[in-house]
Amino acid sequence: QVQVVESGGGLVQPGGSLRLSCVASESIFRLYSMGWYRQAPGKQRELVARITGSGLTNYADSVKGRFTISRDSAKNTVYLQMNSLTPEDTAVYYCKLTKPGAGDFWGQGTQVTVSS
Repeated sequence: QVQVVESGGGLVQPGGSLRLSCVASESIFRLYSMGWYRQAPGKQRELVARITGSGLTNYADSVKGRFTISRDSAKNTVYLQMNSLTPEDTAVYYCKLTKPGAGDFWGQGTQVTVSS
């Protein structure tokens, strides 16, 4: 069973930055896709950013130019650097690992609150 654990959430003022981390319990050097999703109160979970095993990335329009997803395979970790945060970014952020043939594995989520 693959496990993923997120960290790095917290309270930040508008315009501030946070970096989220997602550590996987097994090597992500293999061709796994990993993504960050978020869910705000009363809203559906949405894709924020994704990185494929080959390093291709895609982003939600709402975060393009502000968020950056990256991967450190040596540390089995995927990061989400979030800059220029706004209150609309407030949500629980989840990490998902997609393992071919085995399915999707979600973390427990980390809360990000953007407020003055």
